Amino acid sequence: MSLRSLRGEGYKRRSARVLLLDGDDRLLLFRFAERHTPGVDHYWLTPGGGVGEDEGLAEAAARELREETGLVVEPAELGAPVAVTSGYADLGWIRGTLRDDFFLYRTHAHEVDTTGQEDFERSQVTGHRWWTVDELATTQDVVYPLGLVPLLRELLAGHVPAEPVELPWHH
Repeated sequence: MSLRSLRGEGYKRRSARVLLLDGDDRLLLFRFAERHTPGVDHYWLTPGGGVGEDEGLAEAAARELREETGLVVEPAELGAPVAVTSGYADLGWIRGTLRDDFFLYRTHAHEVDTTGQEDFERSQVTGHRWWTVDELATTQDVVYPLGLVPLLRELLAGHVPAEPVELPWHH
C-alpha cells in the first residue's frame, strides 16, 4: 500500500513500527526527548517511522528496523500488523491525523546499532533500553503506544490476533 493511498484514507502520516522482543521476552524501546508536553522531558517508543511514498507497511517496518537498530529482516518475516493506533497530533514538525501500525518480531539476541539513524532521529533519540513486561507495567515514564502492556502479555502468551488490536491514541 503506498502513502498516496494511505493519505487518501485521511491520514497525514502513516508509520510502521516494530514490537521487537528478544529471547528473554524483553521489548526494545527508544527514549525520545519530549519538547511539547509540559512536565514531561522524555518518552519511550518502539522502533519505526514513516512509510515512504511507494513503500508498503512491512517494507517500511523492515527498513526502519535496519536504520534504527541495525537488525536486518525481510519484510515477509514481519507478518501482518498486530496492533494499530491513530488520532490527531501536533508534534511541531507535523500536524494532523496520524496512524501507527505495529508488527511483532522476535530475535534471540541483538546488539542495537544506531549508526543508521537519520540526523533528525539522532537529535530526538536520547537512548534505548530492553524492557520486561513487568518493568513496563510499573514504570512512571511515558511509554507509547498506550495499552502496550496488555498487548504484550497476550502476544507473549502466544495469542497473535487475526486482526490488528486497536490501541488508544496517545496525544
